[in-house]
Amino acid sequence: MQNVIFIIYVADQGKSRDFYAKMLDIEPQLDVPGMTEFPIAGGAALGIMTEAGISRILGGKTKNPAKGSGIPRCEIYLRFHGAEVYFKRFCEAGGKVISEFERRSWGERVAYGEDPDGHIVAIAEMENGL
Repeated sequence: MQNVIFIIYVADQGKSRDFYAKMLDIEPQLDVPGMTEFPIAGGAALGIMTEAGISRILGGKTKNPAKGSGIPRCEIYLRFHGAEVYFKRFCEAGGKVISEFERRSWGERVAYGEDPDGHIVAIAEMENGL
């Protein structure tokens, strides 16, 4: 395997592209009609595809992802050094705060929010050893 792309389905590609560009403070490595990709750690990428686009690809052989819009369908768990800066950007970009930073039962300090399409975004403080 050479790399991995995790793709979320969104209602408005431009709105989601702008949200993640602001939050991550990076430009997409690909941004064409129907698909946007942001490089993330380890050669992986976060992809953004429209619900309409994936529906065409799937050809009606599964449920329409648009019918689940606004319902949390995945969690994007991101670890950063200086995570509070990224959480501030998340809020400024229009993310909805679910919970502020707190030490979680698994030992990490994490804040939770929702992106414009209802996907859960966890922003964790990267600690020594991770």
